[in-house]
Amino acid sequence: MTTYTATVTVRLKRGVLDPEAETTKRALERLGFELDALRSADQFEVDLDAESAAAAADRADEMAERLLANPTIHDYDVEVAEA
Repeated sequence: MTTYTATVTVRLKRGVLDPEAETTKRALERLGFELDALRSADQFEVDLDAESAAAAADRADEMAERLLANPTIHDYDVEVAEA
């Protein structure tokens, strides 16, 4: 078994209201930054043992589907690297 770090990034789907991002966008614009759009995201790093990077990605994907993300309103990405 090899130890992998799976990074799961969860963000609201486009079209779903994101009040945290809107507030932050307005604050950045008041500071003089020009933005087209801003989206907030949560990131989870999970260290796990697996037979392969693909197996680790499958397990992290299952974690995202079952708990970390709500597929109705969230999109998520999984990246795996050897720890």
